[in-house]
Amino acid sequence: MSRSAVLSDAQWELIEPLMPSSDGKRGNRFRDHRRIVEGVVYRFRTGIAWRDLPERFGPWQTVWKRHRRFCGDGTWDRIHTALLAHADAA
Repeated sequence: MSRSAVLSDAQWELIEPLMPSSDGKRGNRFRDHRRIVEGVVYRFRTGIAWRDLPERFGPWQTVWKRHRRFCGDGTWDRIHTALLAHADAA
């Protein structure tokens, strides 16, 4: 894991299959889910305002909108459940 990475590759391997697909949806396809998830994690770890997210996570508006979408569609709930199950198994 690089110094600038928020999630390790092992952590991302657990999360990636739980991310929603953009197949069949109108508009731009979801791009780099990992960058978005890392932006959300970084924001909550540091407590900064959304507008202050470093550019390496993409436009703050995109990160914020995707976070809200993941809250509404159950993505964060699925990730939380999977991570807890993984931690319990360890």
